Amino acid sequence: MRVALKFAYNGQNFYGYARQPNLKTAEGEVIKTLIKHGFIEDTKDSYFRSASRTDKGVSALCNVVAFNTSFTSKKILDNLIPETGDILFYASVEVDDDFNPRHAKTRVYRYYLKHSDIDINKVTETLSLFTGVHDFSNFARVEEFKDPIRKIDNIAVSKLDDFLIIDFYAPNFLWNQIRRIISAVKKVGAGKIEKQEVLEALFNPDKNADFNVASAHQLILKNIFYNFDFEYSSDYLSNLNELENKVLSNI
Repeated sequence: MRVALKFAYNGQNFYGYARQPNLKTAEGEVIKTLIKHGFIEDTKDSYFRSASRTDKGVSALCNVVAFNTSFTSKKILDNLIPETGDILFYASVEVDDDFNPRHAKTRVYRYYLKHSDIDINKVTETLSLFTGVHDFSNFARVEEFKDPIRKIDNIAVSKLDDFLIIDFYAPNFLWNQIRRIISAVKKVGAGKIEKQEVLEALFNPDKNADFNVASAHQLILKNIFYNFDFEYSSDYLSNLNELENKVLSNI
């Protein structure tokens, strides 16, 4: 059978998500844990796949892996919940044999932006430019084989103490896309550039523009949705809130 797992981690404890030789990564720790419990023997035979590869410093309240195994999803989750390492496992489900977690319905990324010394109205107005379908060549690190055209379904903004909470909703994102958008809107909010400069960079992707990249530590992969539901541990919400507060305390 094939099983999908949801898990969380503090990105500051890892050298990024994707497995790398001789470095502690979130994906590497997940794989080691699954092998330790005997749920998989290796990543190739189990057709192990991950949903999202977060950068160094980026945290996740939800990432997803899927793999082939002879164990039930309940058995796996029951054994992983007590794990006391840097990965918090909290949900599982049995999925179709061809399920690949990269093909998500919606991903939600959250950015905590300190709003001192910035014009919040300018920030929110500039963020609204990015919803819909655009060529994000000037607002992402576009790999050679990737299409720079993406759709952002929604960007929601709220306030919490000293932060603007900015939630991005889309099926998928490009490398550094959110952090480059945040860097641009922050510059507008601080009066360093005008909104028109961002607008021109967005609608003229062939004309190179670089607004730099915002800090990774303030970015969290908040959730990933599919066309089915997971089965959750009883205390997962309190555990995720605790993890998010830890991440927030170090910003």
